[in-house]
Amino acid sequence: MVSAPKSTIRRARKLRADMSLPEVKLWTILRQRPGGLKFRRQHPVGPYILDFYCLEYQTAIELDGIAHSMGDRPARDAARDDWLAQRRINVVRIAAREVLDDATSVAQTIVDLLVSHPNAPP
Repeated sequence: MVSAPKSTIRRARKLRADMSLPEVKLWTILRQRPGGLKFRRQHPVGPYILDFYCLEYQTAIELDGIAHSMGDRPARDAARDDWLAQRRINVVRIAAREVLDDATSVAQTIVDLLVSHPNAPP
């Protein structure tokens, strides 16, 4: 696992205390370990903070609000995804609106995606 600078760790702690509504709704389900999977929230990796992270599957779950499609944000997200991919961390991006509409269904989709992945651990 890639370590994170202390400033990133401090920022992650602050973000855990101030999660967005879609993050709270999804975390309420993911913290119950659906499918036996353990997730971390606001997990620091290098200079980045992942919304949710499943260590077992080395997969980040990122919730994207409307701001992710504006300005330089798409390019920044792509650079971040490339950086994570170089460290063998998969990224799954989910629209925040989907979580607001049906967090249970989104959580089940995440679990299904992870356990059916060809590189899934035994």
